[in-house]
Amino acid sequence: MRINTNMMALNTYNQYTTNNNMASKSIEKLSSGSRINSAADDAAGLAISEKMSAQIRGLDQASRNAQDGISLVQTAEGALSETEAILQRMRELSVQASNDTNTADDREAMQEEIDQLSEEINRISDTTEFNTKKLLNGSVGATATVGGTNTANIDSAQVENTNLDTGVYTLEVSGTANQEVADLLDAGTGLTAGDITIGTAADASYGSYQLKVEDDDDNAGMKTLTLIDASTGEEVASQNNVDTAAGTTTLNGLDIDNTAVAGNGTVSFDVEGDHTFTLKDSSGNTVATETVTDYNKSEVEIAGIEVDFNADLTDSGVGATDITITNNALTMQIGANAGQTIDMNINDMSSDALGVSDLDITTAEGAEKAITSLDDAIKSVSNERAKLGAYQNRLEHTINNLNTSSENLTAAESRIKDVDMAKEMMEFTKYNVLQQSAQSMLSQANQQPQQVLQLLG
Repeated sequence: MRINTNMMALNTYNQYTTNNNMASKSIEKLSSGSRINSAADDAAGLAISEKMSAQIRGLDQASRNAQDGISLVQTAEGALSETEAILQRMRELSVQASNDTNTADDREAMQEEIDQLSEEINRISDTTEFNTKKLLNGSVGATATVGGTNTANIDSAQVENTNLDTGVYTLEVSGTANQEVADLLDAGTGLTAGDITIGTAADASYGSYQLKVEDDDDNAGMKTLTLIDASTGEEVASQNNVDTAAGTTTLNGLDIDNTAVAGNGTVSFDVEGDHTFTLKDSSGNTVATETVTDYNKSEVEIAGIEVDFNADLTDSGVGATDITITNNALTMQIGANAGQTIDMNINDMSSDALGVSDLDITTAEGAEKAITSLDDAIKSVSNERAKLGAYQNRLEHTINNLNTSSENLTAAESRIKDVDMAKEMMEFTKYNVLQQSAQSMLSQANQQPQQVLQLLG
């Protein structure tokens, strides 16, 4: 037996200290509800849970961002609904002014209303704001300008909905026209597909045509050839005094074999081609490509840019056009991480941009032109509203996805970080009992040296 060192008491004290520490940790977990209250509790778990926490908070904020985006879109779309109503009224007035039952004074009165309505469209464009940001004056839109080199015969370019950055892009057009007319629909004159070929390509245009063959009333034994645009019914070109014995007649770049038009009648045919449009950035990298075979509309949409081009044929080779993009689109952060954004652009919706600022309905002819201009303006506003509606639908789905992701990530974080209250209460009870037991046993161990006195007595 020893007096200086009481091993039993030391061992019991160590057990008491351990149980006391474990009970204290259990109390900390039970009071905070968290399994990890310091890095020492679970270093790896803490690192993982903190990254999850950052993602969760980012997702929640992104959801709020998307909700703000919806509010912005609704503000713009609401204003455009009124703009469209104004355009409908302007069109109604133009139709009314087209009628010659109106006097000059009547048309002047209608013109006054047209002018006021045009000014109101400008006012809506200038004053529609969200959080002091103007939405309809073009300051948050994107524009495309054709300039510099233009060997691809591009007439104009208009941004529909593009994510391209501001800069100068090159639109290359490559391909060749069909050297024979396709789809000869009626052989009433004896013509076959090989009898009409593309001659002067620069003068020929893609589209549907009719070739009308008639006797030349002014020249006995000769024929008159008339080329008609089938889509409009308008005459494109004609040639009289055609000798059917030999030779070739050229109409609008199309070479027609004279010997094949001995009989009268009308032939329908299509002029076709296959061209590829390639949009490249300033570094020469391809941004987008589009292949066009139907030239009846003379337009193509590539990378969100609607390009109007001259439908004149080219024999072969490549044409190039510079297109300058100015993109001031609004960027919406709709994700928890960098780069998770969408761009929203809203085009200029002023009277000038819509082409209705200088309408003149004081004459029937002017009113007819105004109807066409207003139809185009209504189409532009409708397209813009449709685009805004698409933005809103996308953002609503984005919010649903963000909320679902946040919910799932929160559940994952909870499994790592949150304490199991029932299990931890069981642990606390165990260590609390062990602590009390060790305390009692420590008292007994401290009594052990007293027995030495009995031996000394």
